[in-house]
Amino acid sequence: MSDVFERYERQYCEISANLSKKCTAAASLDGERKKQKVSEIQTGLDEAESLIRKMDLEARSLQPNVKAVLLAKLREYKSDLNNLKSEVKRLVSGNLNAASRDELLESGMADALTASADQRSRLMMSTERVNQSTDRIKDSRRTMLETEELGVSILQDLSSQRQSLLHAHNTLHGVDDNVSKSKKVLTAMSRRMSRNKWIIGTVVAVLVIAIILILYFKLAK
Repeated sequence: MSDVFERYERQYCEISANLSKKCTAAASLDGERKKQKVSEIQTGLDEAESLIRKMDLEARSLQPNVKAVLLAKLREYKSDLNNLKSEVKRLVSGNLNAASRDELLESGMADALTASADQRSRLMMSTERVNQSTDRIKDSRRTMLETEELGVSILQDLSSQRQSLLHAHNTLHGVDDNVSKSKKVLTAMSRRMSRNKWIIGTVVAVLVIAIILILYFKLAK
């Protein structure tokens, strides 16, 4: 949740509770004292209405999922403010006799104040639920960031391993080339040795035949 919205919200709840107390106190006053108290209440209503507008602007500037929750809370606050305005109107237009005023205080005003108290209680419960939802969103976001960091780390490791495999592949390719060259050299050497064996065998055979012929002619004489 927005810190700015929460600050406005706390200020509004404080003003609303203070205005409710002042309305209760003003209902039992007469004359100038009552007018002064009503003037104070109207000033507080202006401040509360200004905070409502600020909360509305702040809520509409947030992400859609958060905005929907805050606007729902804001409707409750607007309803609470309207109840306070109704109480002030009854105080201002209170040219009633003492009996009517007592009856109003005992019935309508008491019911309105009770309703406002109940409504504020529901607002506080709603605020607590929103705060819990906000905490869950923050936890989910933190988990998502940690998962993203882990994914980036894994990708970096995989990239490093890929580079190592490519280097090893290039090294093996070079070894294969050297082995192939060595194999060709050994094959050529084997062929030369075989050819040399045939040549030496032929030379030896010729020499043996020559020696036999020489001995034969000598013995024949």
